Amino acid sequence: MSMDINTGMQKMSIAPQPGKGCLGCRGTCKGFEPHPWRKICKLCKCSQGDHSLCSDTEDDRKIGRLLTDSKYSNLTARLKGGDGVRIYKRNRMIITNPIVTRKDPTFDTVTYEWAPPGLTQKLAIHYMEFIPKEIQPISGTEGAYNRRRQLMRQLPIYDQDPFQCHALSETEVKQMEEFIRKYKSDVLGVGEVALPGQAGPAAKEEAKQQHKPTGSLTNGKTTVKDKPQEASAAPNGMPADPHQQEDYHCEHCKQAVGIDAPAVYGERIGYDRLWHPACFVCSRCQEPLVDLIYFWKNDSLLCGRHYCESERPRCAACDELIFSEDLMQSDGLSWHKKHFCCLECEQPLAGKSYVLEQDKLLCASCNKTTKNM
Repeated sequence: MSMDINTGMQKMSIAPQPGKGCLGCRGTCKGFEPHPWRKICKLCKCSQGDHSLCSDTEDDRKIGRLLTDSKYSNLTARLKGGDGVRIYKRNRMIITNPIVTRKDPTFDTVTYEWAPPGLTQKLAIHYMEFIPKEIQPISGTEGAYNRRRQLMRQLPIYDQDPFQCHALSETEVKQMEEFIRKYKSDVLGVGEVALPGQAGPAAKEEAKQQHKPTGSLTNGKTTVKDKPQEASAAPNGMPADPHQQEDYHCEHCKQAVGIDAPAVYGERIGYDRLWHPACFVCSRCQEPLVDLIYFWKNDSLLCGRHYCESERPRCAACDELIFSEDLMQSDGLSWHKKHFCCLECEQPLAGKSYVLEQDKLLCASCNKTTKNM
């Protein structure tokens, strides 16, 4: 087995297969044709994510930008020749198992396109065993595609870079830059994986001290002996030795977490709480938090998308956050005023009759045509 730390530029194989077209409408669309300002295909109206357009390099750049200027900038690296740009040091795990046959030995290689950093191979593999098979990010599988789709859905680039947005005013750019600075400082976090009771700097230091040898002077010679194992509590009130703790419970499902099972912690949350790997999910959409990137607000875990929506309205047409007071609202949804128009014919609908069904805004004429199809 081997573990490879990818620092950013290596390509991976989850691009859509040629001829498959859009994964959202299952092949009826043969290729992505971008809309001028909506984040959809003009041909099939499916999202960019359904066309799986981003590359690994683009994804790593995006997460690198998100984590830059935050307390998690250690998970990024400066890109050579990149004019100061930092890129995500995505941890990629490669497991090679020999296949024993009577012929020449062969090897079965499994590549995880992401794995929690800072773990031993054994614990990283154990972590993956606690993730449902269908969402394990194994290269070339549906799980790897799901990770790519979650990155686009949970962490849209236009939520972290005003210059990826459509025609913001100078005032709106400044408002958005302050919004981004604040969430990086106050709520952004990256989950840590450890065995129960072994997460956080204090617990790790305690473990070090327990195994540190001490010396005593006898007849002019130093005799090294093991430091006595003393039961001591970590700052979170739990014993530093996990075998002294009987009960750990997941914050999400409230079920027990075994002392030999990997758990997820959050530095911003505090090390007195932990989650099963499959339970570290957004409290709004219940989706697993991609690469353990979370936003902590009001005692709840949120993905980036739903945190931003809890702070600012999001345009139902262009999918960008709204930093202007010039907006339209209906049935709990919001639009930039200039984007309050029919999905099909694009005619402005302010002051006109319209139909809103399943978050789709249509003029009366297009709605009638759609129903007759």
